[in-house]
Amino acid sequence: MEQSYTIKINDRQTGTQHTAKVPADRYILHTAENQGVNLPFSCRNGACTTCAVRVLAGEIYQPEAMGLSPKLRERGYALLCVGYPRSDLEVETQDEDEVYELQFGRYFGKGKVRFGLPLDED
Repeated sequence: MEQSYTIKINDRQTGTQHTAKVPADRYILHTAENQGVNLPFSCRNGACTTCAVRVLAGEIYQPEAMGLSPKLRERGYALLCVGYPRSDLEVETQDEDEVYELQFGRYFGKGKVRFGLPLDED
């Protein structure tokens, strides 16, 4: 019999807490949805940050989480759409814009992108 884990999800946007039982070989987002939990998502393939959470306790395995840098993973961020539980977990949903800024802000925080010409030249 496959090991299942209890996942507690603190939804910051709605102020609610959800609990789901998720087998170790199933994605957390998909399994939680099948149990009636409504969570934010977009791409479902680990490329964006819509379903990003911060792991408060426990361990998650997410080899397909392309949308998160190794640095953010080390800081406890995870993507539920491609995350597998490796223990009981407690996670907290994040604001997508906050995570996006943490992930990419250093690239876009310097102003407009230039395409070879100064911005004031045509």
